[in-house]
Amino acid sequence: MNARKSLIAWLAVLLLCLAAAGCTPGKAMGRRYGSVIGIKPESIPEYKRLHAAVWPEVLAKLQEVNVRNYSIYLAEVKPGEFYLFSYFEYAGDDFKADMDRMAADPNTKRWWKHTDPLQAPVPTRKEGEHWHTIEEVFHMD
Repeated sequence: MNARKSLIAWLAVLLLCLAAAGCTPGKAMGRRYGSVIGIKPESIPEYKRLHAAVWPEVLAKLQEVNVRNYSIYLAEVKPGEFYLFSYFEYAGDDFKADMDRMAADPNTKRWWKHTDPLQAPVPTRKEGEHWHTIEEVFHMD
């Protein structure tokens, strides 16, 4: 399947999932999560390449475990020092169980084998975290 057909198939699955969950685009759902991780400057092109064509199986698993409205941002916070910031909304009832299911998924594990070595976890992260969960201090609805 070529990339265009794969993207169209993924969008169709996404729309069906959103409709089944009673979601509307732009509507905040459940709890919001932000997290941060460093990225090695030399790894940025590969990280961007991977995320320009995220595997459909990985995207489907994120939907299955109730992750919605997921974004990753890149920032240079000091000259030559780069960080990734992620944001998503969780629409489920058991965050830990859903994250455990995602972590056990073979496709997700394979994806992380490509992305994890590109990242540089922050020293202040909590034990067991790869991406450091950060506190929300403001939200405007």
